[in-house]
Amino acid sequence: MKKIKIACSAFMTLLTISVLVTSCTKNNDNQQTTQQEIEQTTLVTESDASADLVFDDVFDNVLGINDEVGLGGSIGVFGRASTENTAGRFEETDSTGRSFTVTITPLTPGVFPKTVIIDFGTGYMGRDGHIRRGKVITNFTGRMVEPGSKATTTFDGFYFDSVKVEGKHAIQNKSTSNSRIFAVTVENGKLTGPSGNYVAWNAAKTRAQVEGNGTPNFAGDDVFSITGESLGTVMRNGSTYQWASAITEPVIRKFTCRWAVKGKIKITRNDKTGLLDYGNGSCDDQATLTINGNIHSITLR
Repeated sequence: MKKIKIACSAFMTLLTISVLVTSCTKNNDNQQTTQQEIEQTTLVTESDASADLVFDDVFDNVLGINDEVGLGGSIGVFGRASTENTAGRFEETDSTGRSFTVTITPLTPGVFPKTVIIDFGTGYMGRDGHIRRGKVITNFTGRMVEPGSKATTTFDGFYFDSVKVEGKHAIQNKSTSNSRIFAVTVENGKLTGPSGNYVAWNAAKTRAQVEGNGTPNFAGDDVFSITGESLGTVMRNGSTYQWASAITEPVIRKFTCRWAVKGKIKITRNDKTGLLDYGNGSCDDQATLTINGNIHSITLR
């Protein structure tokens, strides 16, 4: 993605999931847009991006468990082959010796519903550098490669880095004969940081697979085109701000990249809007945010 030349910079931190923002103002700025309005629109955009990051991680991990319940293909935290014992427990260890386990009940193949618990214990560092702890609990109505199957996830003391994650995450396979499609919803999602600042988030999005359909039993080469909307509230130091977001150009996500690589999202707060642009398809941590002529270069964490 092309870099944006900047004349001044600012650093803002949302909870402890960092979305770093450097901003600049064009010489012909819209004078009706105050600095406070710019900061508030930037804040809610950060919040939306942070919620997307965390719940996209849930999507990857739920579908990455194995091909008996999910898609398999070594996605999410399942980046290396895990070992399975006869009790149906999978275990993976990180570079520091910390591990997580996966328990599937009932273990009998083809018998549903199944409950799957990913237990990260007191902390497990993924290949992406993020530390997860606590439990992710998913109920599967069927194999997620089959149309109609649904995976509903809740959380028990689950933290993404130091941010507590709450809410209900659901994935439903709505595939057709021509395309693999998943409907994804987040209900009453909440991310709470150590200071008490939080992001409340609800979302309804559709993921249509655009690459990798030729290898249905391997998810590592899958690319999804995402459309949909979200609503959120962020509380920062006692003040709350609400927003709505709508994907105006499909967001493209690859299982091989931790960030969205392309697409645009319109963020609306009151009568002010911002446009978040993920770029031209390169796998990098860069995006831009435009607010009434003000251009911001964003580093996604």
